Amino acid sequence: MDYNAILYAVEDGVATITLNKPERLNAFDDEMLREWCDAILRADQDRAVRVIIITGSGRGFCSGMNVAAEAAGDGVLRTQATVADRRHSLRDRVHPIPRALIQLEKPYIAAINGAAAGAGMDMASMADIRFAASTARVGMTYVRMGLIPGDGGCWTLPRIVGTQKALDLIWSGRLITAQEALDMGYLMAVYEPDELMPKVTEYAKSLAKGPATALQLAKKLVYRSQNIPFDEHLDMAQMSMFIAQTTDDAREGPRAFVEKREPQFKGW
Repeated sequence: MDYNAILYAVEDGVATITLNKPERLNAFDDEMLREWCDAILRADQDRAVRVIIITGSGRGFCSGMNVAAEAAGDGVLRTQATVADRRHSLRDRVHPIPRALIQLEKPYIAAINGAAAGAGMDMASMADIRFAASTARVGMTYVRMGLIPGDGGCWTLPRIVGTQKALDLIWSGRLITAQEALDMGYLMAVYEPDELMPKVTEYAKSLAKGPATALQLAKKLVYRSQNIPFDEHLDMAQMSMFIAQTTDDAREGPRAFVEKREPQFKGW
């Protein structure tokens, strides 16, 4: 697929997806959503890619849906269509992204360079780890439009910051600063705007040098274990360990330790 609404680049095992409609703070439309989902699947299937970064161009990360288009009735929600036509509007247009990310075992990191509002914050919440520029603002602004989080935010946000803080953000619809988001545990770190991408890229490349299979199995184990009993977690850990032990990287790690050198992981 050729990309018009996003940028896609791969370097040193890191794929960077950049939302690229800065004139409207990267508010998404059908074109951007299709390309975004395609880029996730492309990175997932490319064995040369071990880590994925999602960010935005210009002053915004993602301002969610295009409000002007929604008000005119021709946006993602298709508010002027019949109920029968609208009942799958999110499933068919927006939800392919979170559904793709559910299956993604590779680390997925958000570099929040500017405003992440409404569905934009939902999209940031789907990342495994989030970093932000000091000037960034995030907010669950759906309530300002008389709407509810439709892209998974009621599932992801409480798991990141807890039920009480999540409900406060959802009910109030207020924008919070990057520092406030850091203090409540939503962000991993905050950097000055010109340092954000270099720092996030450096972090991503450090992960890309690691044992990819072990990182991916650990990610899967963390997420799957949130909703299962401890005994089942131990069973899953046993199976994951069995798979990890079969990799070349599992032999390289101990060998490098004994030889007092940095391991050279292959990723399998």
